[in-house]
Amino acid sequence: MSGEMTSGDDLDDALGVFDEQRRRLFGIAYRMLGSVADAEDIVQETWIRWQSTERSGIREPGAFLATITTRLSITVLQSARVRRETYVGPWLPEPVNTEDDPALGAERAEALQFAVLLMLEKLTPTERAAYVLREAFDYPYPRIAEVISVSVVSARQLVSRARAHLTSERRIAVESSAQRTLLAAFLVAAQEGDAAQLEKLFADEVVSYTDGNGVALAARIPVSGRGRVAKFVAAFAHHFWVGKSIGWVRVNDQPAATLVENGIVTTMVTVTTSDDGIRQLLWVMSPEKLRHVSAAHA
Repeated sequence: MSGEMTSGDDLDDALGVFDEQRRRLFGIAYRMLGSVADAEDIVQETWIRWQSTERSGIREPGAFLATITTRLSITVLQSARVRRETYVGPWLPEPVNTEDDPALGAERAEALQFAVLLMLEKLTPTERAAYVLREAFDYPYPRIAEVISVSVVSARQLVSRARAHLTSERRIAVESSAQRTLLAAFLVAAQEGDAAQLEKLFADEVVSYTDGNGVALAARIPVSGRGRVAKFVAAFAHHFWVGKSIGWVRVNDQPAATLVENGIVTTMVTVTTSDDGIRQLLWVMSPEKLRHVSAAHA
């Protein structure tokens, strides 16, 4: 770096500006990648680049930093998809505790819940970036166009295509309180091994996904269909829950339950729901993905 870049005052100012934007930058990167670790790496790389930038001519530091973060995220997302081809079993986004860190969803909670993050996986990286900037952060189309280096018309088309894709798959979600009620009822029926009661809670097309990346007891393929999922959950009732306490946490702006054994969270489970019942069971058992919910059990 040049001499003028290394003065204490200059770096203090740079850090002050960056800290004001840090949560937004993390929010962009996390929604793009579904990974806390990758998002933290993106934020750190953005800071490194910000330090070595000639900042005096930058009128809108927030926009500049968001552009760096988004473009880095697009690049990482492209390589992440290749890495996930070797992942053992279903891949789910890494949970983030929005109870302890409400700033993550402070502007808009859009593109935080698991169901939406999973649907975003089906978009191209640029579609995902355009959707996240527009729906989660309310960026105007001209700014989105600048960030992802396309025309304003193209930016509108990208967001429109993303919305259409997500709308075609999304069902009307129930309120968070009702979501917790359904999850609580599921936990009771699951521990009792009551397949008939479980079926009553499930939508016809329910799917159970378990992200364990090869850990013991983690199902390596999704299980789908009301009857099949009910039998699957009931089958492990008499050993899976033994010796575990259940707590509640709010992750990704939705209620979830934690299973704690010997003081360690071994599983997090949450659901995607609609007016016809539970549509997705989402189990996270991969230890590296549970580090941000490990202190949140009740």
